[in-house]
Amino acid sequence: MKTTAKELLKLLKKNGWYIERIHGSHHILKHKDIKKLIVLPLHNTDMKPGILSNILHDAGLK
Repeated sequence: MKTTAKELLKLLKKNGWYIERIHGSHHILKHKDIKKLIVLPLHNTDMKPGILSNILHDAGLK
């Protein structure tokens, strides 16, 4: 599954995540009910499968 960071950001926002801060090309997202932070690297390429899987797992979407 080829997914860009922008597509993943939209999915996370739909599920209650919001951008807490931005550090360079990395967006740090937070959720009101989940204590973990998600660091989303926003680059112009498709996300690598391992990074995508880890982010989805941390967000409770997998």
